[in-house]
Amino acid sequence: MQTPLELQIQTLPENPGVYQYYDKDEKILYVGKAKNLKKRVQSYFTKNHDNYKTAVLVKKIVSIKHIVVPTESDALLLENNLIKKLQPRYNVLLRDDKTYPWICIKNERFPRIFSTRKLIKDGSEYYGPYTSFKTVHTILDLIGALYPLRTCSYDLSKANIDNGKYKVCLEYHIGNCKGPCEAFESFENYQTQVEKIRQILRGNFKESLKDFKKTMIDLAQQMQFEEAQKTKEKIEILENYQSKSTILNPKISNIDVFSIVSDETMAYVNFLQISHGAIVRSHTLEIKKKLDETNEELLALAVVELRERFHLNAKEVIVPMALDLGENIKVTVPQLGDKKQILDLSERNAKYYRLEQLKQIQIVDPERHTHRIMAQMQKDLRLSEAPRRIECFDNSNIQGTHPVSSCVVFKDAKPSKKDYRHFNIKTVEGPNDFASMEEVVYRRYKRMLEENQPLPQLIIIDGGKGQLSSALKSIDELGLRGKIAIIGIAKRLEELYYPGDSAPLYLDKKSETLKVIQYLRNEAHRFGITHHRDQRSKSALNNSLEAIPGIGEKTMIALMKQFKSVKRLQLASTEAIAEVVGLSKAKKISDFYKNN
Repeated sequence: MQTPLELQIQTLPENPGVYQYYDKDEKILYVGKAKNLKKRVQSYFTKNHDNYKTAVLVKKIVSIKHIVVPTESDALLLENNLIKKLQPRYNVLLRDDKTYPWICIKNERFPRIFSTRKLIKDGSEYYGPYTSFKTVHTILDLIGALYPLRTCSYDLSKANIDNGKYKVCLEYHIGNCKGPCEAFESFENYQTQVEKIRQILRGNFKESLKDFKKTMIDLAQQMQFEEAQKTKEKIEILENYQSKSTILNPKISNIDVFSIVSDETMAYVNFLQISHGAIVRSHTLEIKKKLDETNEELLALAVVELRERFHLNAKEVIVPMALDLGENIKVTVPQLGDKKQILDLSERNAKYYRLEQLKQIQIVDPERHTHRIMAQMQKDLRLSEAPRRIECFDNSNIQGTHPVSSCVVFKDAKPSKKDYRHFNIKTVEGPNDFASMEEVVYRRYKRMLEENQPLPQLIIIDGGKGQLSSALKSIDELGLRGKIAIIGIAKRLEELYYPGDSAPLYLDKKSETLKVIQYLRNEAHRFGITHHRDQRSKSALNNSLEAIPGIGEKTMIALMKQFKSVKRLQLASTEAIAEVVGLSKAKKISDFYKNN
């Protein structure tokens, strides 16, 4: 017999809409949108979820509610509103606690222009919000340098001005205001300046530049060179500000650009507002993932949220992937040209922001940083558990002489040098990397099993398929196949090989997982080479000492322990050697090296 939940799923409509999951206490768990409600909801209950949180969510669902809407874009808008209103536990929350600054053109007869964090519904015009006060101050300084407006809060009604109620202040005398309070500036001229400021706030500098250039020429023709110079300085201020903002074709206007980068736990959505070829606003939204949401789902939600938050009305948005945002919004996914350039810039901003956040987390919360790296490695390498302990093996020999192997150990993606081990090859003669690898892997894990030491979650073999196959023979012989993950890394193209899979895995060259693996491989190589050099030095010292008459085996061992190489022994004084083997033998050794 079907449960009430199964009946609900069976009877869901196959239309666009929003679904809501509730637990046994009627608490909201999750809100989602779907192009086909029935198929989307069924997918939660008919497949195995790799994500732990998704699996827990599904177990808690007791009832489902849904709302049918005409289109998928309507579902997206409704989903965004319901998430903010209901704040379900398993949904990402596109919120932050910032109060952004605005630029206000006050609803007055002679409007003041200033920055504010409060929006008052008194008919005033508000431009923004801006993502930083630095930007606001820069724009207000620009406006102040171009157009002298009043800053006082007087009620400049016509009656008050005609009656001579106010007198000009210091701002007038230093040239920052033209004195509308005493009718020194006409209402019409003041309004013309305010209209030009509106155009600048919308990102349109063309009209102001055009007017200033015309004024400058007129003043020069009238021989008013001092005033013409002042106007020229205003043109330079405006052009300088515009050049800092312009990065693409000025014909590209009134477009919003969105990009996303994400990892296992977080997503970062960057937004750029383009007006008349200039970036007039930039903001990066940080989203904490709750389930295994796709980049498309997160970006669609973020676009709706940011357009609502910043009161955007652009008819076109540029995004890196196809989204359904409704019939009234044109969605562009550029492949080349100016629009692709600005999308790449947005993505670069998102990546830099992510890197900054990761560096801060690494300093402030190293445990969280480690957990994120482990989760990323588990996903990238397709492991059943996080590789908290990784061991990497490398062989070292020169033309088959003094073959040695090294094993380095990383715990939580960091070297654990006290656990490093080196091996002198015992059963293999000649240059045979495959047999050497088989020997050291067998010796390493046979001993760990005998001593009941904790086994690693991942073994990395420095070499291609041949070395990996050799290591697998030992793993099989010890009965560890399936208990420890093992991969091989080939040096040439950083290819990762898995047992039984002939096709290699290629990771992104910039991925943190590959960087950890490269670090392991380089450490194993360094540690192995160091041991190999020591072995060669000892061998050379041994051969050298055998040629000295009167030097026996015990003396040779004592000298090898103390000096370790021929070069050190040659450079040592007779007195230093005598401290180890006595004066008589020390003289023989010193004389031998002086004569040879």
